Amino acid sequence: MKTIVCVDSKWGIGKKNGLLFRLPKDMAFFKQMTTGKVVAMGANTFLSFPKGALPNRVNIVLDDQGRKFEGATTVPTLFALLAKLNEYDTDDVFVIGGASVYKLMLPYCDTAYVTKVDADGSAEVFFPNLDEMPDWQLADCGEPTIDNDLTIKFCTYTRKK
Repeated sequence: MKTIVCVDSKWGIGKKNGLLFRLPKDMAFFKQMTTGKVVAMGANTFLSFPKGALPNRVNIVLDDQGRKFEGATTVPTLFALLAKLNEYDTDDVFVIGGASVYKLMLPYCDTAYVTKVDADGSAEVFFPNLDEMPDWQLADCGEPTIDNDLTIKFCTYTRKK
């Protein structure tokens, strides 16, 4: 299983149930990586999408309030989420947020695609800092590029065996 996230310089990922930055190159990367795949998320992440379910993907939402989300399969617990995700090839599953789902699911992931933004987005919620986690290593980091006047790098982390 994989996770994909965009973080600021402090590993922040969001505020006011939204993204910190509008980054077309990062959005294109996200779309490229997840199209045709399974995306697992929390209810707030799903509700933050302006057009509902992400097209051309299997949308699975963890929601303990029993709500239904159009275009998505809803599961009530971590156990149910893991069982549902087990129906798919783990290489096709991406955890896409938010903060609580990232934290719950990171132990089950072996690869993290992290877009690092060289800026402080004044985040309210954060992704675990993989640079400080002994079981994760930076496997690759691309050259810095400019996206909407911000410097970003596409990095890949892998879980140590």
